[in-house]
Amino acid sequence: MKKKYSFFSVLKNSLSYHENWKKMWRSPEPRKSYDIIIVGGGGHGLGTAYYLAKEHGLKNIAVIEKGWLGGGNTGRNTTIIRSNYLWDESAHLYEHSLKLWENLSTELNYNIMFSQRGVMNLAHNEHDKKEIKRRVSANKLNGIDSYWVDKNQIKKLVPIMNTDNLRYPVLGASFQPRGGVARHDAVAWSFAMRADEMGVDIIQNCEVKNIKTSKGKVEGVETSKGFIRSNRVGVAASGHTSILAETAGIRLPLQSKPLQALVSEPIKPVINTVVMSNAVHAYVSQSDKGELVIGAGTDGYNSFTQRGGYNIIEDTIRAIIELYPVFGKMKMLRQWGGIVDICPDASPIISKCDVKGLYFNCGWGTGGFKATPGSAHLFAYTIAKDEPHVINAPFNLNRFISGRLVDEHGAAAVAH
Repeated sequence: MKKKYSFFSVLKNSLSYHENWKKMWRSPEPRKSYDIIIVGGGGHGLGTAYYLAKEHGLKNIAVIEKGWLGGGNTGRNTTIIRSNYLWDESAHLYEHSLKLWENLSTELNYNIMFSQRGVMNLAHNEHDKKEIKRRVSANKLNGIDSYWVDKNQIKKLVPIMNTDNLRYPVLGASFQPRGGVARHDAVAWSFAMRADEMGVDIIQNCEVKNIKTSKGKVEGVETSKGFIRSNRVGVAASGHTSILAETAGIRLPLQSKPLQALVSEPIKPVINTVVMSNAVHAYVSQSDKGELVIGAGTDGYNSFTQRGGYNIIEDTIRAIIELYPVFGKMKMLRQWGGIVDICPDASPIISKCDVKGLYFNCGWGTGGFKATPGSAHLFAYTIAKDEPHVINAPFNLNRFISGRLVDEHGAAAVAH
């Protein structure tokens, strides 16, 4: 039975000081076996379980998370959502996701605070202009809302921007009006609630240590709570996916690096869109609480730390202040890092592998959050059917053998 969140339920529970709300999902102990195990309790993993149950009628499913739900990259990002990627394969993938975002609050009966305030990508030099205009044209051919805006139009959209600064002069930008931001923890919670209602076991504080295989088939996972048997395992563990893959004898073409972000003290509304700068990999939006959410680039080394190097923060802040001098005297409240897994072509992997019953959803780099519902929807299809959906077929593991890469380094904004 779907939990109802409405004005009347909020009013009723306010009379008891909001102490009688039912728990959003169960916290069961793991069973000895499941039909399907999803490793990773972020948005991708929880969404996959939800779509497996809702669209494919599969019920005996477990989501296993080593910490708490949404405590990994789902809660450690800047929540930007867009679909203005260059290549057809990427455009179809992210547009599929964006269309799901647009109806997700209604489908899950939970306000994920999806705000379509638009996403702008700045051009600082002639190369940027040509690359961004090329991408705008490619987007239009794929039916994606994207257009070029000149400096005067940018000043109207973002009056506080210093477009004539000496270090990073602004020559124009692409703009996708349907892009925006969403509340990351609400996404994880809503998928968890709806999956739980359909019988999915969500097991927190249970670390998967090994994926056990035999004779080319998956048998289950060894966890901190014992061995759990299953003949189908889907791994959506972001930066730690390559480590788990190695336990099953699979070597994935991934590099894991810290990706940093920070937020400021809250202020009154000053910027009503998302502004990204690929040239310096600095991007900014303003949260509903008034905080500036500032994103940086990946560190220049492989690491599993969730902090990252201070030089990245310093470089990002210098660029942000150059573009927005009004931010110069603001205080930063907190900083964090997520562990992103990056493929050689800056595109993801949604694929089965040589081990029967083992599937991977990884390699999202800096673009994992924006793909959450689309990634989960397609991963669920791939696991349920044991074959890819037409949209995620190009993102299979075999492309690193055939050479049919989806090279999205520019549009993905992966700074390396």
